[in-house]
Amino acid sequence: MKLKALESLMQSVDEFQSPKVCYEQYSTSVHISSRMLYTIDHTFDDLRYKCVADLGCGSGRLTIGSALIGAQYVLAIDCDWDAVQQMVENLEEFENITASVDPICADITDEDMWQPFHKRFDTCILNPPFGTKRNKGIDMIFLKRALQLSSNAVYSLHKTSTREHILRKAKEWSVEAQVLAELRFDLPKVYKFHKHSSVDIEVDFYRFQHKTPTLKSQQQLGL
Repeated sequence: MKLKALESLMQSVDEFQSPKVCYEQYSTSVHISSRMLYTIDHTFDDLRYKCVADLGCGSGRLTIGSALIGAQYVLAIDCDWDAVQQMVENLEEFENITASVDPICADITDEDMWQPFHKRFDTCILNPPFGTKRNKGIDMIFLKRALQLSSNAVYSLHKTSTREHILRKAKEWSVEAQVLAELRFDLPKVYKFHKHSSVDIEVDFYRFQHKTPTLKSQQQLGL
């Protein structure tokens, strides 16, 4: 699928109707999400015919985009039932999707729940909560879980200001980390405490890939 066609289709995915600040719910823009998925597929061949997990799927833009490109299976995970319901409603608008898509309302931070799913997915994609104002460190919990679930690669967005920390953790976990692009994330005013109509945030688009695991790295990731 060409980029323009993908971006056009993804315009139909509705964003959060009632975003919740406790979950730091911000939709990934069509412009960014379509280019993320196009890069994942066309540059690295990590989407088409692959088993994919979308951690923190929200209203489903990355889930639906992955299915449109040709993922074989997508597990869409979010802890907010309202977001999962909206994702399902969005998915119903696309009759041409042949991928099997399963939505699940579940907590990514629940270690015991996800233990049986370690290494069960080819690719994990996520736009995690940044965790800079609320739920500090939640972005790294999401990333660690994605690395546990994936047998190959993880694609994620993180604030550029955290790059040094993320690269250091990737080294500790024996994971190859590559910043694929530096993006400007347009954050619209969606909560009462926002003072401006929109704010640009510098965000890194990462690709993480497992190295040959050592005993130490396996223990660090809880494998």
